Amino acid sequence: AVTTVEGIGSTKSRLHPVQERISKSHGSQCGFCTPGIVMSMYTLLRNQPDPTVEEIENAFQGNLCRCTGYRPILQGFRTFARVNTVSPNCSLFQQVTLSPSLFNPEEFMPLDPTQEPIFPPELLVDVPQKQLRFEGERVTWIQASTLTELLDLKAQCPEAKLVVGNTEIGIEMKFKNKLFPMIVCPAWIPELNAVEHGPEGISFGASCPLSSVEKILHEAVDKLPAYKTEVFKGVLEQLRWFAGIQVKSVASLGGNIITASPISDLNPVFMASGAKLTIVSAGESYIMPKSGQRGEYFSAFKQASRREDDIAKVTCGMRVLFQPGTAQVKELALCYGGMADRTISALKTTQKQTANSWNEGLLQAVCAGLAEELHLSPDAPGGMVDFRRTLTLSFFFKFYLTVLQKLGKGNVENVSVGVGAKYRLSEVPEGQSEEDMVGRPLPHLASAMQASGEAVYCDDIPRYENELSLRLVTSTKAHAKITSIDISEAQTVPGFVCFISAEDVPGSNKTGILNDETVFAKDEVTCVGHIIGAVVTDTPEHAQRAAQGVKITYEELPAIITIKVTEKGPHRKGGIGKGDLTKGFSEADNVVSGEVHIGGQEHFYLETHCTIAVPKGEQGEMELFVSTQNTMKTQSFVANMLGVPANRILVRVKRIGGGFGGKETRSTVVSTAVALAAYKTGRPVRCMLDRDEDMLITGGRHPFLAKYKVLDVGSYAGDGRDSIMERALLHMDNCYKIPNILGTGRLCKTNLSSNTAFRGFGGPQAMLIAEYWMSEVALTCGLPAEEVSQPGKLEAFTLSRCWDECLASSQYHARRSEIDKFNEENCWKKRGLCIIPTKFGISFGIPFLNQSGALIHVYTDGSVLLTHGGMEMGQGLHTKMIQVASRALKIPISKIYISETSTNTVPNTSPTAASVSTDLNGQAVYEACQTILKRLEPFKKKNPSGTWEEWVKTLKAGSLSLLFETNSGNPFHYFSYGVACSEVEIDCLTGDHKNLRTDIVMDVGSSLNPAIDIGQVEGAFVQGLGLFTLEELHYSPEGSLHTRGPSTYKIPAFGSIPIEFSVSLLRDCPNKKAIYASKAVGEPPLFLAASIFFAIKDAIHAARAKNPDCKMEKLFRLDSPATPEKIRNACVDQFTTLV
Repeated sequence: AVTTVEGIGSTKSRLHPVQERISKSHGSQCGFCTPGIVMSMYTLLRNQPDPTVEEIENAFQGNLCRCTGYRPILQGFRTFARVNTVSPNCSLFQQVTLSPSLFNPEEFMPLDPTQEPIFPPELLVDVPQKQLRFEGERVTWIQASTLTELLDLKAQCPEAKLVVGNTEIGIEMKFKNKLFPMIVCPAWIPELNAVEHGPEGISFGASCPLSSVEKILHEAVDKLPAYKTEVFKGVLEQLRWFAGIQVKSVASLGGNIITASPISDLNPVFMASGAKLTIVSAGESYIMPKSGQRGEYFSAFKQASRREDDIAKVTCGMRVLFQPGTAQVKELALCYGGMADRTISALKTTQKQTANSWNEGLLQAVCAGLAEELHLSPDAPGGMVDFRRTLTLSFFFKFYLTVLQKLGKGNVENVSVGVGAKYRLSEVPEGQSEEDMVGRPLPHLASAMQASGEAVYCDDIPRYENELSLRLVTSTKAHAKITSIDISEAQTVPGFVCFISAEDVPGSNKTGILNDETVFAKDEVTCVGHIIGAVVTDTPEHAQRAAQGVKITYEELPAIITIKVTEKGPHRKGGIGKGDLTKGFSEADNVVSGEVHIGGQEHFYLETHCTIAVPKGEQGEMELFVSTQNTMKTQSFVANMLGVPANRILVRVKRIGGGFGGKETRSTVVSTAVALAAYKTGRPVRCMLDRDEDMLITGGRHPFLAKYKVLDVGSYAGDGRDSIMERALLHMDNCYKIPNILGTGRLCKTNLSSNTAFRGFGGPQAMLIAEYWMSEVALTCGLPAEEVSQPGKLEAFTLSRCWDECLASSQYHARRSEIDKFNEENCWKKRGLCIIPTKFGISFGIPFLNQSGALIHVYTDGSVLLTHGGMEMGQGLHTKMIQVASRALKIPISKIYISETSTNTVPNTSPTAASVSTDLNGQAVYEACQTILKRLEPFKKKNPSGTWEEWVKTLKAGSLSLLFETNSGNPFHYFSYGVACSEVEIDCLTGDHKNLRTDIVMDVGSSLNPAIDIGQVEGAFVQGLGLFTLEELHYSPEGSLHTRGPSTYKIPAFGSIPIEFSVSLLRDCPNKKAIYASKAVGEPPLFLAASIFFAIKDAIHAARAKNPDCKMEKLFRLDSPATPEKIRNACVDQFTTLV
């Protein structure tokens, strides 16, 4: 039986308590991830109706969200936890004080387990299992019921793949396009699911799911003496971070071993522990992790980019057995993953330690031996050579300290765990009508539908009867001439309809914001992922096969891959500045210079690009359903490509599952191709990109290389490139009054996919550069960072208030002293603290884009249909617009509805971007409402005691477009301000870090909706946390993107956010330049996550300062993102000097 999110509750009947709580606690923004998160929580409650906080946290290891910052989800679901269940292992929100100003937990429906659907009785019948067999076009799938049957099948077809959870083979088939004609599933075979407890250990059948192994080992640890469970604890430590519950529930123990991954989490543990693997006739197998014995100690370690649900860079199992009653080594096993093409044991090193005592001499000998034995070539797969080699030594040192502690001869540094989340909101004015929802924490109006799976996204639209599927065909070369395209193999795929390319374009093949791109590459490709053509078939599966069948030959040309290469090559240059630099430098006591690189970032919206094009058959008419932030450009680009007027193209957007700038212009690369296919075939055509395609094709945030003395900034070229550099230069001073400054921007073109808008649009990169050299000025001058960074108190700015409030609420000075004391007392763990301001300019850089429109229909029953120019993508825009209209018209929000955004209701709209959508569309809605009210005046005078419904009986629709005026010389309408203070703790041995606490004070004017605004602050901050500490794009020397999906590209997860996370909205700071005195909030908070980056830098400085063996300069380079590799390599010590 399968239970889906639609099956547990509905807005049409009754929401399940899980759905209700995520909705009312503001835990759903774009909503695309919400059903998965709801079902993770529902599954936990079905298995454990009274969970602990730790169990709730662990339930979400397999879930990701790009919008919310995770806090509201955890806070809402924490209401299911039993009271007083704080565990030392729990790292999130252990004692959250629920904020009644955001939601009231007493209003939640209670959870009643007796009301849940029961398992269908007809499926509980105990009947002998029979073989199941399914025949596909190219694959046969067989479920074996007995061991004999399995052995026979394997004998008949030795090449058949054995699949239990499909967590490996499924990926190879989907993303590596491998074909396995026969798949045999042994998951039901009793012998392979057997578990036996014996004197030597516990025996598990090869098909046992990892979740079952985890449960049984936990039970054994609770029952058996500690010395017998050392290995069990090592396995459990690896399983804890192995994957989410969803994966562990299907992935098998045998599959994990037999996959033989060189970075396996479990194989080094089994190898080091001496576990037995029993293989019977190539079919039956058992794995027996051994019980421990007295004098035996075991540990397992793993270092990954992200702590939870991430593949390891290096993993290991370590075991030592001492001679009875002594500290002399009898056996030592050190086994590693990530150091070769398989799991390896450091035999040369360990064999020399027999009979040696567990002391400093052994430590030095083992480290020297590992450094020599575990060698990696400079071009080793996976890179990070120095980091990985250093980790092998660091892990052993951790094991050495752990064993010393267990022998009673040492002490391991403890890690304290923070608690809590706090809020301070602006209050609504006293006497405000209960029906006036402006300023109140109204939940996202679609959140209940999103939580129940009823919300419709582009690909949820039912398939048309004669619909076709499209798959893009892209370049595999970074720069080359196309010499031939052969589609003969693709034509043999069942359901093949046609191949489209530049030759099929009836209008113009030129496209792009600057008209410098092509719909399809013709003659030459300029990056891996450049769209050459597309195949059209009857199903998505056939389209994928057909696209693989298109064979393209190339004549390669020289390619530029890195920004370094372009510095002396062709580039465009421009600058901005003030003052006298020569005079400034001549008068300076110190001159600081250097460079820093800021890596790019993938948008990773949960809903990838999607378009459905439906030709109407008359006069070139076409209707497109698109996941886009920009209906106008989608309309104009398609019309231009088809050679028809824009009035023939209708673009409709219901909602999009996240955008962040990535769907502002790049959505058109899919839309134009799909529209051409629909034009050519005369049938509806659909395309939704797979994640790997989306990441390869659409580009992301622009990487920057900065050289500072006279600030000299370089950026990759990309879509919107002039505007990106312009905003970067306008933000290069962040919040500071700098009398003499010059910023020079260089636009450098590379052979990588064009980059594009991303939340902040160049501002965060420039402000990080400013804070970078500010931090180096503080170090050079020997001044406290907070004194140097204190922003100038400029007239009419609220920034100084934000700064003072953040200093006070974060208890900055007291914690600075505590951190200094902590760092004195701890050698291998260091803490850092940083407070950072931000000033972000609000407006489109291109003046004519600062406009919007609204259309209001008032129906005779009193209901109002509101349409405006903005897209709902999780930021709560529709909710805020309804709040604005509700106040303006003085009617309840229940009477107002927004259906969609479309080009036939509000034309020529600006993209939903630059944080200005509430300002622009809100003012347009307000003006349209005023027009309606003016028309109502005669009716209200005739019937002053009448109702809204009576007044509107004869009123027809009113609409109005609004254009903001702009002032020459002033690039921004106003500024948004904020300050954040963050504390981190780094592990100097591994480069791992924990975000202990963050306090944010944000000026959002008079908030239209504090719940939505706090959600935007938290979501932007966590996205910035990814930018500055976690998310890293890797390219091959040939320009191919390696990081094309969640397995290799890591966005922040539930466990990545600060343990204490406090957000405060500045009070009494109305903004006269925007609707109802509010301020933009989408982009400005993102840069505040730089406080995490500089807190890490502060902690590294503390680590380097306490190293007596290394005479190091105060200043050191730390590029963004501050990944474990960069942190570890910067913490120079005796281990890094060995490799």
